[in-house]
Amino acid sequence: MIVQTDSNIWSGRDDSAESGDTKRLFQVVVMCTPASVPPHSAALLGFACDVGVARNKGRIGAALGPHAIRKVLSGFPAHHLSAVYDCGDVVCESAAVGSDAIAPDSLESAQTELGNQVFALLQRNVVPVVVGGGHEIAWGSFLGLKQWLIQKAQQTPQSRKLLVFNLDAHFDLRSARPASSGTPFDQIAQDCQESGQALQYACWGVSKLGNTPALFARATEIHADVLEDHQVQERHLAQLLMRLDTLLAQADDVYLTIDLDVLPASIMPGVSAPASFGVPLCVVEALALHVKRSGKMRLADIAELNPHFDIDQHSARIAARLTWQLLGA
Repeated sequence: MIVQTDSNIWSGRDDSAESGDTKRLFQVVVMCTPASVPPHSAALLGFACDVGVARNKGRIGAALGPHAIRKVLSGFPAHHLSAVYDCGDVVCESAAVGSDAIAPDSLESAQTELGNQVFALLQRNVVPVVVGGGHEIAWGSFLGLKQWLIQKAQQTPQSRKLLVFNLDAHFDLRSARPASSGTPFDQIAQDCQESGQALQYACWGVSKLGNTPALFARATEIHADVLEDHQVQERHLAQLLMRLDTLLAQADDVYLTIDLDVLPASIMPGVSAPASFGVPLCVVEALALHVKRSGKMRLADIAELNPHFDIDQHSARIAARLTWQLLGA
């Protein structure tokens, strides 16, 4: 189900007594539905769910991620953002993970609803920035993008090429079902193969110690563009941007997804599976902004923030910073 954000989350310091532009995001937020977001803007949408993480035997708590991100975002200076359009949260009703009361298809229902909300935004030429939640968010996000791609295919006969660009310590290409936070890109690859949708999956920041040989083999099977974490460091940035430009040039539409566990545990402790090595924040941010500025980014999401394991909001602040960057013009 979709739940409107509690307006009390959006609060912060009021500097209106000072001279100049002192607006913060809590002062420019607009609670809305997809139908009321102005075209050619960006909108914030939450996915309050960690059932996929539980199914993947991870540390639960990511359902609280959207709340934690908004709480930090609210106090940021607005700068270039004249408005933040908040479309609320898609909430997986199986909040009590492990309870007998959980419907077995609750995750799938939440992902379908997320897809519907994403599609409604894409129809208005709005870029959804979805915050989670476990990385099961990716299948829900894709379902909305898939509807949009089908609509585009009906309008023009041209075959559109999709780039799914995942910054992640894990491939999330597990083949076991039911689906979990570890399966979304296998689901996407299977769906695209069945529908004939041209797909390039790129996963950068992969930890060799966080993925079995079987997962590396699956990545090879679908011709994924793969870079391990030690290959995605600050000293490599110029070459990385050139490689990313090649991927972008070959794509018509780009879906950017960031699993926060791609970052080092020293700055990103609040995730289900912290990274012992990781990719520096400056690299993650530079790559994300490069995708955004390409003009081909249709959708972005940020996954796996787990406030239960955060330290002094370190993780939430980074997640909020990335969200702020992606929401901006």
